[in-house]
Amino acid sequence: MHLVLFFIFGGFCVAGALNLLLQRHPINSALSLIVVMTSLAVLYLLLGAEFLAAVQVIVYSGAIMVLFTFVIMLLNAQREERTHGSRAAYILGFPGAAALFALLTFIFISNGKSLGFAVLGPDMVSTSQLSSVLFRDLLLPFEVTSVLILIAILGAVALARHHEPHKDESKTQGKER
Repeated sequence: MHLVLFFIFGGFCVAGALNLLLQRHPINSALSLIVVMTSLAVLYLLLGAEFLAAVQVIVYSGAIMVLFTFVIMLLNAQREERTHGSRAAYILGFPGAAALFALLTFIFISNGKSLGFAVLGPDMVSTSQLSSVLFRDLLLPFEVTSVLILIAILGAVALARHHEPHKDESKTQGKER
């Protein structure tokens, strides 16, 4: 069952990443990135890393992607212009991707089931131990980082705000000319 779920959500990751690259509208690209991040969280769950899965959903799919979509909407980004790309990407990219695919296929076919297993080490830290270190010993850097992110958001809003002349100023400027 784990192998089936791995292939399903691995496929979602690859499809979301391809959709992210092929979309013309930035909001659709951001939504595709949310699909990739959420699929990665499920893959972390399959590996037994529940804390990483929760952090992946809360921090990346939640907070950062909300910031991305907020900035995209704030800047009122329209459709992107399509370019034909560089010649180097076409000349080196497609053969390089084909060679990488062939190499990975050869490795998977030749090794079969002897690819190895993930084993948890004896130095595992529980979530409660990690949270006590984060919120007791590292509380000041954690809060300073929060304040810096808030200042960056306010700065982005201030820089992106459109300055329109007041109605009274536009009338007086028209009369002076």
